[in-house]
Formats: sequence, C-alpha cells, structure tokens
Amino acid sequence: MGAVLIEGPKWCGKTTTAEQQAKSIVYMDEVGDGTNWQQLAAINPKGVLAGKTPRLIDEWQTAPQLWDAVRFEVDHRGDDGQFILTGSAVPVDDDQMKHSGTGRVSWLTMRPMSLWESGDSNGGVSLRDLFDEPAQIFAENQLALEDIAFLTCRGGWPRAALQKKEVALDRAFDYFDAVVKKDISRVDGVRRDTERTRRIMRSYARHQGTPTPVSAIAADVRVNDADNTDDKTIHAYIAALKKLFVIEDMEAWNPNLRSKTAIRTSDNRYFVDPSIATAALGLGPKDLMNDLNTFGLLFETLCVRDLRVFADALDGQIYHYRDKNGLECDTVVHLRNGSYGLIEIKLGGEKLVNEGVEALNSLSEKIDVTRMKAPSFKMVLTAVGKMAYRRADGIYVVPIGCLKD
Repeated sequence: MGAVLIEGPKWCGKTTTAEQQAKSIVYMDEVGDGTNWQQLAAINPKGVLAGKTPRLIDEWQTAPQLWDAVRFEVDHRGDDGQFILTGSAVPVDDDQMKHSGTGRVSWLTMRPMSLWESGDSNGGVSLRDLFDEPAQIFAENQLALEDIAFLTCRGGWPRAALQKKEVALDRAFDYFDAVVKKDISRVDGVRRDTERTRRIMRSYARHQGTPTPVSAIAADVRVNDADNTDDKTIHAYIAALKKLFVIEDMEAWNPNLRSKTAIRTSDNRYFVDPSIATAALGLGPKDLMNDLNTFGLLFETLCVRDLRVFADALDGQIYHYRDKNGLECDTVVHLRNGSYGLIEIKLGGEKLVNEGVEALNSLSEKIDVTRMKAPSFKMVLTAVGKMAYRRADGIYVVPIGCLKD
C-alpha cells in the first residue's frame, strides 16, 4: 500500500514502532513545532508530506485534511510505502476527509502487548498450529495464579513491562487518570465530567465479558450522579471512549445451527486491556486473589486481549456466542477462509475445565456442518495448570502462559 494507518490506544507503542520504520518524521502534536505543522497542514498539506519516505505523520488526526492529501500523493507518486500515519483517537472532524482511502491506505490496529509479546508467555503452543489439529501438544506452564493476577493488573503497556513490579502497577492507574481527566474531553472537544467518566468506567469494569445494556450502566451511574444522567449521555461517553480505543466490545457469532435456536446478538463489554478495568475498580493483584469471581471476569479480558492480537496476525477476528437457552462460548476465533476454533476461558482446576469442555461440546453439536465447516479445534484456555495438553476427546487445555499466535 502507499500508506499505512496504525490505530490504537495511547501508550501501546504505535509511534515507537513506526519510528523504527520511518525515514522522516512529523510530530503533529509536538509543543511549538506541532502548532506550526498544524498551521502548515491547514494552508499547504502537501508541505507536511514532503520528506524522505516512509514518512511518519504522528497524531495525524489533529489535521484530518491530511487524509486526502496523503491519498492524492499516493496516487501521483505511484509507489508503495510512502506514509505511515499513527493516532490514538478517531478524527474529530471527518467531514474534511472526502475519500475513503480504499486502495491507498491499509489499516492496522495496535493493542497493548499480549503475554507472548511482553515475554511472559513461553509460546509453547501456537494458535496458528491448532488450526491444523495436531495430535499432540505439550508445553510446561511457568506462571502461577499470583503471576496472572499481577499481569492482569499490570496490563500489556510496553513501558510497564520493562519496569519493576511496584512501578509497573502504577502505570495502569496513570493511564486511567489521563483518560478521565483529559483525554475524554480532548477526543472530540466536548467537555465531559471527570467523576461521571470514572463512574461509567467503573461500571464498565464490573460488567466485563457480559452483554450488559447501556441502560444498566446508566442505572449504576445514577446511584451517585446528582444530574440523573440519562441513557443518551452514557452512550455519548461510551462513544468517546471507543474513539480513544479504550473500549473494544466483542460482536456475537452467528453460525449455521441444526435447530432454530435464537442467537443473542448483543455485544459483550470489554476494555482493550484488563489493567484499565482493575484501575477503574481500584484493585491490585492481592484483591484479585481474594475475590476469584472478579478475577475470573478480568482474566477473561486479558485472554480476549491476547486472542485479538493473535487473531489479527492470522487474518481473523474473534466473537462470542450466546443463545436463548443460555448456552455460551467465550470466544470464537474465525479466520477469513472460514476455519474457526471454539474457546472457553477458565481460571483452571479440573471442575472448571470440565465445565468448559461441556460448553464446547454442546455448541459444536448444534452446528450444522453440512452448511459450514466443523470447528478446527476446541480449547479451554486457563490461567493455571502445569502443562498444555490434548485430552483424549481431542479438546486442548492450554494455560495462557503457553500461548502465542
């Protein structure tokens, strides 16, 4: 492509990664020079794009008129690898963007690091390989439940992964504070209440992995909100958090079923990283160890983050499944070629693993394999366990500390 657009939350490494590939750089939000670049973009966008290529335009969304200028330059230069655009927010004013970028710009989403990327998973089991249904897998897990509690609270922020544990845990709280105090209002120029943002994010944290309606989140917020916040206001705050890539909900999967069972299609609620949820709730690793129910929900958010990273690398997407009879599947990894895997997420232990196996088998039995492929694999993804292995029934049991893309 002539240009690449890297999107994602702040602090996840977009600019640092792009800097390693760029031959020249423009920082649109740099103090002093940033203002000058923004003024030049308004007067002469082509001037911003002049320079050695690939040319990195960081925080390009502060001057959305650059989008069409990039498209024009890509068309007329006729070469690939001309521009890298990075940004941690959706443009405020997309009315200045007349062209979709189709055929000129490739979108890449960057998220906080998976455990494999941060060096916390040994990568003994490849998600890619599971689609080939290996007869045996084996990897030893080196992470205890206390380690998973820490990693859930630390998150996948690159800087935090390089710091001492006590300091690293503070990074998520710093991120949360920046969102509620500044970013929520800067994203689209609408001034928003700090405390209301805190309450909304705290409610969102309590509902991780569930299809909780906005009305229920609004009800949570109204308990302590003197302004009696309505659903429309909550929707606006959530939309702003999505523009910041803080929230990334999960769509429902719609397979072909043998029966006429109604499938529930509401999105499941998720933050882009579990540490945002723990920071919103004011929790640390010891709190999670003392409340395994909450830990289980937030561990699911950690696994969803990693599976999203891995699915992207495999040209796939992840979904959840839920039907009117209450049958659920935490995650479905669906690739472009129609192959898919069913995954249940559990903290661990024989009882919970067996519950996951039962849910996986119940769903796979409902799928009409005459109209779509059978699942390539079924897996229970756990927090703990001595090893990754394949059960006699063919279902894989894999600790998250052993998984890679």
